[in-house]
Amino acid sequence: MQTQTQTQTQPSPTSESAVERRRLQVERRLGDWMRARLPAVLVEFVMFGLKQAWACLFGGLTLALLIGTSLVWSDDWGLARYDFLVLATVALQAGFLLARLETSAEARVILLFHLTGTVMEVFKLHVGSWDYPEPGLLKLGGVPLFSGFMYASVGSYIARVIRIFDMRFTAAPSLWALGALATAIYLNFFTHHVIVDLRWVLVGASLVLVRRTRVWFTVSDRERWLPLAAAAVAATVFLFAAENVGTLTGTWVYGGEGGAHWAGWSKVGSWYLLLWVSFAQVLLVFRHVLHRDDAISSTSTTGRGSARRAG
Repeated sequence: MQTQTQTQTQPSPTSESAVERRRLQVERRLGDWMRARLPAVLVEFVMFGLKQAWACLFGGLTLALLIGTSLVWSDDWGLARYDFLVLATVALQAGFLLARLETSAEARVILLFHLTGTVMEVFKLHVGSWDYPEPGLLKLGGVPLFSGFMYASVGSYIARVIRIFDMRFTAAPSLWALGALATAIYLNFFTHHVIVDLRWVLVGASLVLVRRTRVWFTVSDRERWLPLAAAAVAATVFLFAAENVGTLTGTWVYGGEGGAHWAGWSKVGSWYLLLWVSFAQVLLVFRHVLHRDDAISSTSTTGRGSARRAG
């Protein structure tokens, strides 16, 4: 991992909102407070964890809803648990928009991912890949409508983490290339039931496509980088863990009602690929973070500055 000191300020498109400015002020004060008391390495570690938690706020709250309702819900209550989850996740999404935790443009992309995720859910349910065993009225093709928000939470995380860590991607493939990969991945989720499964071919294609791509991000006052492929693998591990939270709560089961009670290791590859579908869709809004790599060695780095730092 390398670091790059920042020298010039250029606000990102989202930094003008009052909520975004407030977030930056809180990060600055928190960073100053910790630097006065903790070693620099520990400050970076703590700030990284806090920023990641803030970025996955939508997904974290959704998982909390799954866990909480599974522990307390009773069949005697007048509202089905699945229907409550639909209403709760809709309210959560509305709250994010009203509180300006997501922009309207981000919400449109997240809605697109919600729709594509729901279509895939309906198909997968009907081919027997998994099942939703509980009753509910708010279903489409047997799939409770809150399931789309589980996919949308991935898009929400990616959109928010790009803003919160002030990310950019260097030596990145074109948006068209990423779109073609995402399209092939999405279609393979359907076609592999009738023709050859190209999952591992697509995994290889993704690694080749982003083999030189770095994701640059800022935790405190320095810009750091990781290979984009490594960042995708790390995110996949957390998605796999989240998948098993839903499985262990009985919200969905694999192979029908009497099926497995945890997501098998094959789902790791599926989530890795699905991550690229979400990434390509989010870049419809954040395309400006691509191909800003030529200025890294310059003293005037693109779109970065001390005013954007967490301290």
